[in-house]
Amino acid sequence: MFADLAWLQVAPADFRAQLKALRADVAAHAAGGGHSGAAIEERLHALASTRLDLNQLGQLASTVGTYLAAAPAPGPLAHVRLGLIGSGTLGMIEPAIVGAALRHRVLATVIGGDYGSAVRDAIDPASAVRTAGLDLVLVALDHRTLGLDRPQLAPGAADAAVAAAAEMMAGMIDGLAASTGGVMVATVVAPPEPLFGSLDAVEAGSVAAQVAAFNAQLVEWARAKRIVLVDTARVAATVGTERWHDAWQWHAAKLPFDPDLVPLYADIVARSVAAVRGTTRKCLVLDLDNTLWGGVIGDDGVDGIALGQGSARGEAFLAVQRAALGLRERGIILAVCSKNDDDVARTPFRDHPDMLLKESDIAAFVANWGDKATNLRAIAAALNIGVDALVFLDDNPVERAQVRRELPMVAVPELPADPALYPRTLLAGGWFEAVGFAAEDRSRADQYRANAERAAFAGTSDMAGYLASLAMVADIRAFDTVNRARIAQLINKSNQFNLTTRRYTEAQVAALETDPAKVTLQVRLADRFGDNGMISVVIVDRATWEIDTWLMSCRVLGRRMEEAVLDQVVAAARAGGAAALTGRYIPSAKNKMVADHYPRLGFTPVDGEPGGETVWRLALADYVTPDLPMRVDSTVVSA
Repeated sequence: MFADLAWLQVAPADFRAQLKALRADVAAHAAGGGHSGAAIEERLHALASTRLDLNQLGQLASTVGTYLAAAPAPGPLAHVRLGLIGSGTLGMIEPAIVGAALRHRVLATVIGGDYGSAVRDAIDPASAVRTAGLDLVLVALDHRTLGLDRPQLAPGAADAAVAAAAEMMAGMIDGLAASTGGVMVATVVAPPEPLFGSLDAVEAGSVAAQVAAFNAQLVEWARAKRIVLVDTARVAATVGTERWHDAWQWHAAKLPFDPDLVPLYADIVARSVAAVRGTTRKCLVLDLDNTLWGGVIGDDGVDGIALGQGSARGEAFLAVQRAALGLRERGIILAVCSKNDDDVARTPFRDHPDMLLKESDIAAFVANWGDKATNLRAIAAALNIGVDALVFLDDNPVERAQVRRELPMVAVPELPADPALYPRTLLAGGWFEAVGFAAEDRSRADQYRANAERAAFAGTSDMAGYLASLAMVADIRAFDTVNRARIAQLINKSNQFNLTTRRYTEAQVAALETDPAKVTLQVRLADRFGDNGMISVVIVDRATWEIDTWLMSCRVLGRRMEEAVLDQVVAAARAGGAAALTGRYIPSAKNKMVADHYPRLGFTPVDGEPGGETVWRLALADYVTPDLPMRVDSTVVSA
């Protein structure tokens, strides 16, 4: 499954024709006509979301290069400049990463280092890699380059070899971190040849044990947020290290692994890049009949569906539900989209004794006889997320095809005939890849469900009365170490309510914590329904008192949090002796909802044209503190 990327549909038979048409549209767009950039990016994404071979990925990468050369306006895909340095010949990997990144909603430019120069590229400030203005760089060294390719059986020799490899890698990481936005490091794949056999895992001097010890050091650096880990060793173990290490290809062409596995490797790298840039998916939408249970609930009834212990088929569907629950526990939203009568569809959740998923686990439950694409749009709207945040799991190939055609930005796994393989297929696709896991992630699914309850409650009273009844408490403070990971996550994932969509890595957020030239705000909101978690992040430049970054969760729209945040920014500006605040709106494909954000808050226009980037000014002498419907606990000014 993994080597073949079986979670993707087979590449279209007319791939060449589609690509030719796409290239023509890219050329027309570059010349100022033809399709919009957003439409082209949707088609790039859709074509990449199929099972492409190395040649097809390269052709797609060439098209991406032509498109990016035209400096397109912001579209639905994130832009990333990625460096790649490592052992052996990496030239064929670079275009494959560009092609694979498209399916993870990233337009990538990959800049590779010279052959055999990985260490120099990393530590030399004048190297082409370090001067390329990279957002991220991937370091992919093997056991040979690291000096871990020989047994070290003398006392202390193994520890010394691992320490030397770690010291070399640490120097590379520090050099790259000084010139790039973030450093990704691939784990090392141990060769399959044993020295002692099973004792290799025990004897520290074996190559396998040395590689394991080095990888353990990478894990510690990843935990400390020094690097982003790309666990290629796990992937190699999945497909088999014997296949991964193609001895002939190494001796003949210095290829670091079997070239047939390049599409898989590229996808693993691409999904890690997507996790850093915040383009991974947020919500798993589940079909019901023959997806969460075997059979049709409307025909077979609760007693007739296959679910639970006692049969292989029933246990297979339990495994699907267990996988969904695991995703929910790590913060992925669950929703239901089923062609069914609503009351019938809910019956197993309420009455079947072996049902693991409960109605309380589902943030949005849509069961009717409408088409799936329309209902997926409704689910996304109800959750205040884009359709490109959805993964849709459905056993029916007709429904999958309809969604792919109507909503090409929705991720749709290609499911096999055997339901026992559904969980593996879903989780193999990397749509929910993560580079961190904060305490707040655990409660995110509950927060979305609570928002649905708030929305229902909102209809029972006037807005002012509703807001007052929520008993809201806002906690506003400067950036800190404890919440660093969540702040970086919000900065990189927030697209709609985001005035500039500037992105900062976790390392850059760490630097902001102690930067006296910046005012930073992290905002949390609680109410009588529960804790909404962190809902806003703001960065302000003290020298100009311009708001560099202002983003907010769409979950709290309409609750006057914008006014509460602005009030704190104004207080900080006044304390700093400012006469005015400046706000900038940089339009993107997704943030049109905040185009009028600053004028609604009383800012007046300074520069820019409607539909383009605009600059706004707020005279602090004219600002009046609003009467807010929440208590604000703030340490921003004193901080």
